[in-house]
Formats: sequence, C-alpha cells, structure tokens
Amino acid sequence: QVQLVESGGGLVQAGGSLRLSCAASGRTLSSNGVAWFRQVPGKEREFVAADSWNGISTTYADSVKGRFFISRGNARSTVYLQMNSLKPEDTAVYFCAATRPYSGTYGSASSYNYWGQGTQVTVSS
Repeated sequence: QVQLVESGGGLVQAGGSLRLSCAASGRTLSSNGVAWFRQVPGKEREFVAADSWNGISTTYADSVKGRFFISRGNARSTVYLQMNSLKPEDTAVYFCAATRPYSGTYGSASSYNYWGQGTQVTVSS
C-alpha cells in the first residue's frame, strides 16, 4: 500500500514561486505513474501535471504549461511540482496521486489509485 503526503503549500504573491513535495511511504514510486491535481471548492478535481511510470513522458494542463514542472527525487520516492509565475487562479488545494505499478498516466482522476491528503496553495493578487 502506498501512502502519499504532500507538503510545501502556502501563501504567495502573484508572480512568485512555490515547490510542492509529495513523499511516498510504504514503497518507492519507481514503477508508478504520478500526477498532481488541484481542486477549488465547488469544482471538480483538475489535472495539473503527470509523469509516466518509466519517466519517458510528462504531460501538463494547458493552463500551467511553461510555468509548472513535475519531477522526481533521485530515489523516485518523492515527487515535486515546481510552480513559477503563480497567478491568483492557481489558488487551490493541490493533490499528489499515483497509479498502480506500470499503469499509464492520464488526465482523469479515475486513473489514479493512491492519493495524498492535499496541501493548500493561495496566490494573492
């Protein structure tokens, strides 16, 4: 069983940067696809970025492309989301997610089997 714990959220001014971390316990994520989603109250969870299980491909939502970057730690048990040029509309709770081993990564939340508890990111104008 994989447990995911996010950290790094907080309050930042528009134009600033934050780096979110997602630490896995129980096992590494070396064979899992991973992704970040975000959610605001009253709206569905929105795909942000994903990294395939083999590290060959990364995918980004159009709204964050060129500003956000997903990466993994050397031991592949930590996933990061570097967020630059933040905008007020990036304000949300950000969730880390992982697939079952050797499964593809997609933009749908239903593709992911493991989730963290979320970390709040607030961008002030």
